[in-house]
Amino acid sequence: MNIRSLSRGDGVVIGAAVLLLIASFLNLSSYGSANAWQSLALLMSVYLAGVIAAALIVTARALPQPRKVAGLELGQFGVALSVFAAWTAFWAILGSGGAGVGLIIGLIAALAQAGAAVATPLVPALKVALVGEARPQVTHPYGTAGGGTQGYGYPGAQQQGGYGYPGGQQQPGGAQQPGQGYGGQPAPADSGATAGGAAGATAAAGSPADFSPFWFAVPVARPLYAEEGSPAPIAELAPGTWYLAVEQRGAALIAQTQDGRRGILQDTTGIQRG
Repeated sequence: MNIRSLSRGDGVVIGAAVLLLIASFLNLSSYGSANAWQSLALLMSVYLAGVIAAALIVTARALPQPRKVAGLELGQFGVALSVFAAWTAFWAILGSGGAGVGLIIGLIAALAQAGAAVATPLVPALKVALVGEARPQVTHPYGTAGGGTQGYGYPGAQQQGGYGYPGGQQQPGGAQQPGQGYGGQPAPADSGATAGGAAGATAAAGSPADFSPFWFAVPVARPLYAEEGSPAPIAELAPGTWYLAVEQRGAALIAQTQDGRRGILQDTTGIQRG
């Protein structure tokens, strides 16, 4: 499970489940010492129901394809179970006649969990990634890293001098090189050749061979499809997480997730490059 794929809403759901587990060991009544583990009905319908709901919601995030239980996806089933736990806790505290700290904390945690589970898909603030990811350092082509010495032929790199190259070593005896005038001065280039070379350079700049891997983030959740063209998505790219673009296919990108899975991102509008 990649913790960076969890949202703030998921964090609230997990925190509420931990609080429910702690509250199950506390007194249910203000005039007794019994806890939820001595009341099977409350234990299963409130406390453990909330823990199971959180496990289903978080597990649904980790699966590349949704799984269904009783006709509902795991995440939907977890949301329904959390609402059921809050509903049961509410009526249990009304009929207790003297609620203990365990029942009070259980109700608060169940209400918080149900609210977060229902509101996460609807509230943008709860969709934000739980753990922010630092901007990664991109490894540049030609075996160079950002900040390192760039290789020959890379933009901005120090070029190697040679015969006929400006700043390069000249041949002994002042032998004239092709494209070089008398006395080492560059010979005027033919205008037709210059225009042709510029056109060729423009075409080469847009070729796939010039593609360099880069990190990017998506503005909203977007599906990642298999490279062989399967219509079912293999993963979902979440906002606030950096992914590596390893190849370009037309307007689409071949993206790689943190767990090593690769697929096609068809919708690349609005992505943020790292």
